[in-house]
Amino acid sequence: MLHFIAEHHPSSIKHHPSRRPSALVSYISLQPSYINRTMSEISDAIQTKCLAFGDRIIKLNDFLLEQAANKHQPSSFRHRTSRVPVHLQSVAALANQLLRSGTSIGANNAEATSAISTADFKSKSYIALKEARESLYWLDLLHRNGYLTDVQFNSLYTDCEELVKVLTHRCKKLDGVE
Repeated sequence: MLHFIAEHHPSSIKHHPSRRPSALVSYISLQPSYINRTMSEISDAIQTKCLAFGDRIIKLNDFLLEQAANKHQPSSFRHRTSRVPVHLQSVAALANQLLRSGTSIGANNAEATSAISTADFKSKSYIALKEARESLYWLDLLHRNGYLTDVQFNSLYTDCEELVKVLTHRCKKLDGVE
């Protein structure tokens, strides 16, 4: 199985409660002591999920570019150039957009955890949420255009949806909605 799927394949979710979709959201929502828990415990759990997702996106980016290069170019003609060949431009553009948004989730979450004010924390949390939603869009587009198989798409999409749920929950808490 491919590296960007193997670590978080849906079949492994059954054996790891922490990898269940919405496990962190359920933990946060159902714990009466949520308010008493340190924000660093929750932020660390969210950041761990953000880092794992970012790792998968980096591996996916490398895989997509390598797969597209191998598909369109005989091995005897492969050489490194600074320009993206025409046959790779679509997948390279889509993969780059996903790479940017998918890794930005964790970067903005990390900035939120060391925010200098509540407003700064809220702002960075919302940016992380927006980047997670954008990542869902790029994953869907890659899948619709045949760059991701159903298994690859479902595995990555599920992880990203979980991040969206966790970050949405956090943002609603910050707004006093939940």
